[in-house]
Amino acid sequence: MKDSPPVTAHQLILAEDPGRKVWAEHGPDHRGYPGLVSRILASGKLPVELLRELLESGPPDPPELRVGPRIGEDACALDLPAGTLVAASDPITLTGADVGAHAVVINANDVAVMGVRPRWFLATILLPDGTDEASVRGIFRSMRQALEDLDVTLVGGHTEVTSSVVQPVVVGQMMGLAENGNVVLTAGANPGDRVVQVGPVPVEGAAVLALEARDQLGSLDAELLERAANAIHQPGISVVDAALAAARLGATSLHDPTEGGLAAGLIELAEASEVRLRIDPEAVLWFEPGLAVCRALGADPWATLASGALLATFTADRAPTACAELQRKAAPARVIGSAEVGSGVTLEGRGALRSPERDEVARVLR
Repeated sequence: MKDSPPVTAHQLILAEDPGRKVWAEHGPDHRGYPGLVSRILASGKLPVELLRELLESGPPDPPELRVGPRIGEDACALDLPAGTLVAASDPITLTGADVGAHAVVINANDVAVMGVRPRWFLATILLPDGTDEASVRGIFRSMRQALEDLDVTLVGGHTEVTSSVVQPVVVGQMMGLAENGNVVLTAGANPGDRVVQVGPVPVEGAAVLALEARDQLGSLDAELLERAANAIHQPGISVVDAALAAARLGATSLHDPTEGGLAAGLIELAEASEVRLRIDPEAVLWFEPGLAVCRALGADPWATLASGALLATFTADRAPTACAELQRKAAPARVIGSAEVGSGVTLEGRGALRSPERDEVARVLR
């Protein structure tokens, strides 16, 4: 342990000296430290092993809960008399730009990747001290435009000005109803399935970094920078149409890679489905402005916000037709790998893909 941070370290608080924070070099597993009180968590998603522990410590699921909180699943599913209610919740915290539309689309994606059309939206909008009315109107205007584009209804929520935030934060909740009860899970991939990527990465990360770190991107080609900054709208971060189309085409699993980028998305899919994914890194679809922004900022594009892309698995016989149909109807699509017996994600020629400890956007903007 050290007093200064090595690469990929975690801060720990020790019982004998709670006022002193030390750094552990060996990664997120902190159980080998006697006298440990707690560790300081990095910004971003909770460490997987901590989240797993927290989720496993709850009471038994009620009979109507078909899909509860699980690592890798994008939404929950509740069996009701009218059908299966699918619900998801996600905040927008890494950017204050266009948060209204951003929250709608991100949450709609999480419902759509279960093969269900998003229909109802709730929003908790937290605004920093000093926010003026024009800013609030702008958030609602962008939110309503996104709702209209997706044919989703705003059904409730909460608004508040609070000193607890330093930029606008929108926490969305999206719901949809599968009247026939059919849903697609992240956990549905089987050995032999082909992994299809729909849409390039990192689209969302490109936009957030271009908007929030623009002062560090002066050397970037002006056209590439403008395309990156506008990426939320073009090519866009919605995968609703692609996900619904993939479900109709017989996808065995669907997943929406977001925080932690394509790397985290692939690892989550592999863990949820209890398979190993073998991925061809040369086949991955990349968003060139996103790559340029990442290079300029020293960020890893594999671990950069990836909304706008969809991961789908299909049986080997269906994959070519599904890929061609998705390419025709939704977005660029390509087979990038396959599922096999085992665990984790292997990049051909490069070895095991490691789980990002935090998203690169959070690291760059910290």
